[in-house]
Amino acid sequence: MNYNVVAIGGGTGLPNLLRGLKRYTKNITAIVTVADDGGSSGILRDELKMLPPGDIRNCLLALANTEPLMEKLFQYRFNAGSLKGHSFGNLFLAAMTEILGDFELAIKESSKVLAVSGQVLPSTISDVILAAEFEDGTVIKGESKIPKIRRKIKRIRIIPEDAKPLPEALEAIERADAVIIGPGSLYTSILPNLLIKDLANAVRSSRAKKIFVVNVMTQPGETDGYTAFDHVKTIIEHAGNNLIEYVVVNAEKIPEHILLRYLADGACPVTCDEENIKELGCKVIYGELLGFADVVRHDPIKLAKVIIDIIK
Repeated sequence: MNYNVVAIGGGTGLPNLLRGLKRYTKNITAIVTVADDGGSSGILRDELKMLPPGDIRNCLLALANTEPLMEKLFQYRFNAGSLKGHSFGNLFLAAMTEILGDFELAIKESSKVLAVSGQVLPSTISDVILAAEFEDGTVIKGESKIPKIRRKIKRIRIIPEDAKPLPEALEAIERADAVIIGPGSLYTSILPNLLIKDLANAVRSSRAKKIFVVNVMTQPGETDGYTAFDHVKTIIEHAGNNLIEYVVVNAEKIPEHILLRYLADGACPVTCDEENIKELGCKVIYGELLGFADVVRHDPIKLAKVIIDIIK
């Protein structure tokens, strides 16, 4: 069955999920945050007045059906000279945007070059800035600066608050069999999409299965000490109810030697307080979801299988 699936997010979590999903369906729409203002994306955004290409690039490559060399090329990062820090893929998208005069069109044409399964869409084509208010009243603007403050976030917002989603994104949500939120940085990859009011409203009114994938680990500077319930509650507080029906949680034990490294950096495994989540009207789905690598991350295939089982 070729299910229609919409995945919302950004960062490293969304492309990781997409790599698994494309094994099961070709009808995938990735809706990607454009609030990034750090690194190569931030420089191109500032100097060329374009939307940040980095998260878009990673999602295009995750859904690409192309030669391994092509992926290496698009992910290649220059390490010297005036291009230091830039990835070839970001520069390719920047050049395509300049040639076509339109970032959205640049993504579509790049999708053809990479033989992408499905489509990758920015969550808005507005030039959005992320702003966070912390518990102590401090306000910081800029996605890349927010986690560095290392204080408890009270609220996050986008400027402008009336940013509009693309019509194609709303259409994809309307016809979706499943809408997946996460995994990814809660405040800087997931919420910037759901703060686009028309996008959140489309998810709310969709008949799709609404699935939230909880991160395996907390993220220093964003979700210190957060449980699975805290993640869900934060989404509801910012974007409203009826966005999540199923909460997918990892139940697999993290190898000790890897865990110790994360603990030293201030990250902890996200614990699941199932009863509290049930009180919000959501169902918890557990799975052994870890990938075997030096980093703690969902295995794309295991995660996609759990999601497809929910849709069935």
